[in-house]
Amino acid sequence: MKFADVKLAPNKNSKKIILLLLLAVVGLGAFLRMDFVLSVDHKVSHDTINYDIMVRQLLDKGIYAYKSEEPNAQVTPGYPLFMAAIYKAADYRAHDPYRWIRCIQALLSTATLVLMYRLGAMLAGRWAGLLAAFMGAVYPSFIWTTGGILTETLAAFLLVLYVYVQLLAYRSRRKLPQLLAGAALGLAVLTRPEFLPLFVLVHLLFLWWSRKWKQTLLQFVLCGAGLALVLAPWVIRNAVTLHELVIASTQVNPFAAGTYPDKNYDDGLVDRHGKTQMEVAKERLRVGFSEHTWTYVKWYTVGKLESTYARMFYGSGHTPLYPVMPAALRYLYHLAIIWTGALAIAATAIGRNWRHPAALLALLLTAMSALRLLFVPEYRYNFTAMPFFIVLDSAAAVMAFQALRRRQENRMKKPHGGGGVEDGETASA
Repeated sequence: MKFADVKLAPNKNSKKIILLLLLAVVGLGAFLRMDFVLSVDHKVSHDTINYDIMVRQLLDKGIYAYKSEEPNAQVTPGYPLFMAAIYKAADYRAHDPYRWIRCIQALLSTATLVLMYRLGAMLAGRWAGLLAAFMGAVYPSFIWTTGGILTETLAAFLLVLYVYVQLLAYRSRRKLPQLLAGAALGLAVLTRPEFLPLFVLVHLLFLWWSRKWKQTLLQFVLCGAGLALVLAPWVIRNAVTLHELVIASTQVNPFAAGTYPDKNYDDGLVDRHGKTQMEVAKERLRVGFSEHTWTYVKWYTVGKLESTYARMFYGSGHTPLYPVMPAALRYLYHLAIIWTGALAIAATAIGRNWRHPAALLALLLTAMSALRLLFVPEYRYNFTAMPFFIVLDSAAAVMAFQALRRRQENRMKKPHGGGGVEDGETASA
């Protein structure tokens, strides 16, 4: 498996040009995010209100509980602790901490652009990275979500950080990067627990790449150690306080809500009286797939995918609208990113090009989309996948351009007896 040579530019002037362009793109992204955060009125969602109550209760009474005054593990602690740290620093009793959270999220979103550049450069060179950073800089959802006091911006940053560090660790074969990759994944899991299964899938792909099970096992153990170190305090807290083994969270509502086709919560499919959410969900699945098979099969495939990816996430809402780009262009831009990514994933699968590092992004997007089929579909749940769609699109575009250019060069060489491009040569842009 070969990574793209990030030293793509053929001369120092080209390197300087790329660096200047990257600074301009990151500067544009930072400006759009900070300008948005500071120039509009932000709406506060129900989730934000519940987080606020939770964090104030934690700071005032030392009780970690969501929608309750008794300790629980309804939500993982990543985002609440992120909020609590800012609340404390901002003196939440005297000042509104939301403004500080939004500004810090704008910075995290800008940092995500740099990580997207690095990922794109690893996959297909610096021009791919630059394209990915630019596409992310102007993608409206990445801007709007910085204004919501929600997990999305932090989760996306941590997940992209994990994938980047994990690829660095695989390339270097060093122990410390493996531990750091696990730690980054642990932080991402503490923010959004659905990322946990990616740990196993990534290392299965690494085994496919290397065909060396001892090497992959060592990577798995080291990364797992970093993951365990980060998750351990949360697991121990749950064991001591709740007397339960809870690795992620105990919330079942998103799974249960996902059993209602087209979100028709009054369909009367089963009697809910006296039953827990999980009992109702299991009964709905049994009755739904046995007696309404086509409805449930459609809902758990194309129905949920459409409800997840058809539109971009708008954050918590704001007034006046911060357009970024015209409405029609926003919609087309989002769909172009999704469909180009889907074609790139299909091309990777059909071409059996699983030994290219882009295959990791294709696998992650496939796995994340499949996992989302288990839960209630919302546009907000496409958010953490969008950085990878954009990076994959950028890499595919640059690799396609390079392939066309090589073909043209080979045609020009043939009349003069040229031999063409050697197999395995890393393309440059």
